[in-house]
Amino acid sequence: MTTEKGSPPPISPSIIVLTLARRVETELGAALAPLDLTVTRLGLLGHIAAVPGVSFSDLARMSGTAVQSVHSAVKALVAAGLVRDSNARAGSASTIELTPEGRRLLAAAEQAIGDVDDLLFGSSADPIQRQLAAAIRAAFAS
Repeated sequence: MTTEKGSPPPISPSIIVLTLARRVETELGAALAPLDLTVTRLGLLGHIAAVPGVSFSDLARMSGTAVQSVHSAVKALVAAGLVRDSNARAGSASTIELTPEGRRLLAAAEQAIGDVDDLLFGSSADPIQRQLAAAIRAAFAS
């Protein structure tokens, strides 16, 4: 693609990041599917693991979604035996935590994430993607 004057269009970091994000999400979705996980469910499990006793309101803030959506998602995770609400009473603040099965599944998901990271950003990946991964790791290291 070129502009009217025949020169290439300007490089857009937004478009590059968006394109790469879609590829990451596709690969991650495929890697999580055998675990019966989605990226969204993985995110909730990760938040619950990181903040033991987290509330529905806190989960909604961390995941950028509505409290009602979190209630539905957590209800499904409870039904699947992945989390429990140790204080599930009307009028009481909830205390959501992973079950042993939830911890096992999260560990398996972390392995799948590692596999996707290696595929997209590891030693055999495109050199630009490896540079991007190094920059991201450096930016969030401190």
